[in-house]
Amino acid sequence: MPRKAQTESLADSHAAPGGAAAVDRALTLLSSFRSGDLALGLAELAERTRLYKSTVLRLLASLEHAHLVQRLDDGRYALGAEVARLHSVYQAAFSLDRVVLPVLRQLVAATGESAAYHVRQGDVRLCRYRVDSPHPIRDHIKAGDVLPLEHGTGGRVLTAFGSDSKQAAQDRALYAQIRAQGYYTAVGDRLAEVAGISAPVFDSAGAIAAAVTLTMPAHRYDERYVVHVLEAARSLGGQV
Repeated sequence: MPRKAQTESLADSHAAPGGAAAVDRALTLLSSFRSGDLALGLAELAERTRLYKSTVLRLLASLEHAHLVQRLDDGRYALGAEVARLHSVYQAAFSLDRVVLPVLRQLVAATGESAAYHVRQGDVRLCRYRVDSPHPIRDHIKAGDVLPLEHGTGGRVLTAFGSDSKQAAQDRALYAQIRAQGYYTAVGDRLAEVAGISAPVFDSAGAIAAAVTLTMPAHRYDERYVVHVLEAARSLGGQV
């Protein structure tokens, strides 16, 4: 009879309901490769997955056959060419629309105001996505519009968190405040009688990728909307 492990493996402790144990263990082996790992030895793979070395070797044989891992001349294992192929397929199929637009729609549903997703392009910003408020009175920015960085809450946030931002001396205190509080609100910063709330969206490396912005007529501005904008920005973090 096979020995029962004294310590439960990662795969067994996070098993997929109704799934196959062998597949769970093989996937745990693949996920044990971390950023910066060029190759891993048998002992380290066993330690990271909490599997017996004999089990790891059997799983590696199947993964190597599928080109998901490759065995190097020094006996260590690296990710294989099939991982790169699958990544390219994923990138080709991935659409940012499917990630961003549902979040913007939820933000509009929660507040009744217009939501947008801005990205920086050099010294300007691009409104890449926009979901309009159902109210007839609203601002009329649309996806594809190019807007300034130095005016509007979205531009201010992109500038404040940008590593190479050109910040005018008179605005440095403002940008420091934006970084400290993690968002920015203003009335009439770009257009008179228009209010905005913006928060940064960070990528998986922690760099700013975009700004989520909620806009509305000044008379409909509500401080309570800040929490919804922050929630939307956080939900997009690491996905863009």
